[in-house]
Amino acid sequence: MQQFEEIKALLGDSATYYLIAVDMNSNYSYLNRHYADVFEPIHGDLVGKFYAVTMHPEDQQTCKIVSQMAFNYPESIFPATLRKHDGKGGFIITRWEYKAMFDHAGAPAGIFCIGHDITEWMQTIGELDEVKHNHSHLIRRHVANLIGLGKLIQDTADIGDVQSAAKMILQSASDLDDVVREIYKA
Repeated sequence: MQQFEEIKALLGDSATYYLIAVDMNSNYSYLNRHYADVFEPIHGDLVGKFYAVTMHPEDQQTCKIVSQMAFNYPESIFPATLRKHDGKGGFIITRWEYKAMFDHAGAPAGIFCIGHDITEWMQTIGELDEVKHNHSHLIRRHVANLIGLGKLIQDTADIGDVQSAAKMILQSASDLDDVVREIYKA
């Protein structure tokens, strides 16, 4: 547990990272200032309370699995992404690293976890994925039109069909240009 004491000295007053410890009864035994500042206004004093009071019910199983892995492989650190109640009906998405704690006799003493808020990062990734998806479909539609019209011209001998296809190619190219300009304007 000396290792945990050193980490508490380093991160006890962190404004970025959460540091918590959970005892063998699954109750909070330590919270750093940042964790307390964020979650105690929502849940009250957490020391001594069951760890799951702060989280989405579906994430409890993740905690159990990761904690068990930490005890099975005490030299390793195990990650977990968990949702914590934000007090407004939503969730703060957090990323954690779990490490098992043992007492001086080598008996399991609990888990300590270092975590941080990744909500904004996850929202940004989601927004970027949506933009990428939308832009690829907007562009792909016009490219598909151009390819189809090119094949039509390739397979036709009628000059009237070629002229109609040429008009449609110009329109599709113009529409594609508008999409590209709109993308880069935003």
